[in-house]
Amino acid sequence: MSEHAAKLAAPPAVRARPRLTGNARRRVVAVIRLGCLAALATWALATPGFTSPLSLVSLVTTVSLIGCVAVGMTFITLTGNIMSLCLGVTLSCAALVFLAALNLGVIAAFALALAFGIVVTAAQGVLVGLFRANPILVSIAALGLIIGISQIVTHGHRIYPAGQGYMLLKGRVAGVPVEALVFFATVALGQFVLSWTRIGRAMRMVGSNPRAAELAGLAPPVVVTAAYVLAGAFTAVCGVLLAARYGSGDMELGSGYDYSAIAAVLVGGTAIQGGAGSVLRTLVGVTVIAAVQICLLLRGYSEQLQYFITGLIVLGVVMLHTLGERE
Repeated sequence: MSEHAAKLAAPPAVRARPRLTGNARRRVVAVIRLGCLAALATWALATPGFTSPLSLVSLVTTVSLIGCVAVGMTFITLTGNIMSLCLGVTLSCAALVFLAALNLGVIAAFALALAFGIVVTAAQGVLVGLFRANPILVSIAALGLIIGISQIVTHGHRIYPAGQGYMLLKGRVAGVPVEALVFFATVALGQFVLSWTRIGRAMRMVGSNPRAAELAGLAPPVVVTAAYVLAGAFTAVCGVLLAARYGSGDMELGSGYDYSAIAAVLVGGTAIQGGAGSVLRTLVGVTVIAAVQICLLLRGYSEQLQYFITGLIVLGVVMLHTLGERE
């Protein structure tokens, strides 16, 4: 075969497509995130009434209430267990426990509500951590059990406070709502646990690689259970705040809070597969979610459309995360 014929018979050379390295992709994702934050800030400032004192107080309150649940959700997600779908009903029941126990005093009622949240989520943590049950299925089962038992106990009736001590939780300190002060305290405590305690660092290790964490001498079941305990405690705190805010409660009180908390955690940048994230990131995420909700409300959008747009935001964040971490 002649040299010319050989060249014709040879397959054409395939030109390699330029590919971004992992670091380059992450930089692109970071730029996109910053651009989205700038666009959101511009949109919020252009929303009529957003900068009014009433709207800003509403924003701070929304951030505080959703934020307490989101901080708790952060621990669950960090350990690689994605999310819990029953924190909303846990919040509602903790609020009912607080209201029903107010005749014992506000401190005792708060302690009982906190204990309820811890016990309910700790049981789920044991199932997920020790028996390696699917966290989503466990939370769905817990959701059904909590709703069913609460309906039997309350007969579907609204619960009103058995005492007046809760009024202290509705006030302000130096002009700052009590809810905001409590939320910032939970953020500080949550970040301290993650950054300065052994159990907090263990949560990241377990979320990154449970087998490697076990070989390093950690006990993943204990770590996962601890994450669920913290989630239940912070969720119960939110339940107490909501009970005090509205002066009554039922099982609809925490409706949508788990969804908003999941959105805040993911928007904040905590990895959905676990191992990377922080409470401070969740603080950013919950601020974004609350700002979007306030803007949509001020612009007259329905609640259903608010959920839809929030879902689109979460989907976009997940896609960005996938792009940044893809090999």
